[in-house]
Amino acid sequence: MLLHDKAQRSRHPRSSGSGESAGGLVARTRNRQPRPIFVGAHNERLDARFGATHIVRRAAAKAVAIRPDLAEKPISPHIFRHSLAMRLLQSGVDLLTIQAWLGHAQVATTHRYAAADVEMMRNGLEKAGIEGNYGARFRPTDAVLQLLNSI
Repeated sequence: MLLHDKAQRSRHPRSSGSGESAGGLVARTRNRQPRPIFVGAHNERLDARFGATHIVRRAAAKAVAIRPDLAEKPISPHIFRHSLAMRLLQSGVDLLTIQAWLGHAQVATTHRYAAADVEMMRNGLEKAGIEGNYGARFRPTDAVLQLLNSI
């Protein structure tokens, strides 16, 4: 199976969502014509970026009837990608694996997820045994304040 991302790079997925290996899926569909996964009203291929966004927004609008609190939340394919990346990161998956999942050309792009998770930073400090007590806060004397005010 060959997928194309928004930058038109080719991707070969490792497995399908059903647990079937990508090789098994390719063997099963070898003699068939390639068909798009997302199709529009006229059975034409939907643009990967805008077509998926349309499908997600339509599904989110239906979900608001059941969960009204979703109306206040931004829901998009990018949010799904970001949520997946954060969940993988918080589960201990290394950045190179997440980079491969997301299709990032450079690990620096994926590293933004690691830098964004303050909770993981806190947990890392706790694991390392670093305490959050940094002593008393500096309180300048009147003489220091007068000096600073005179500058």
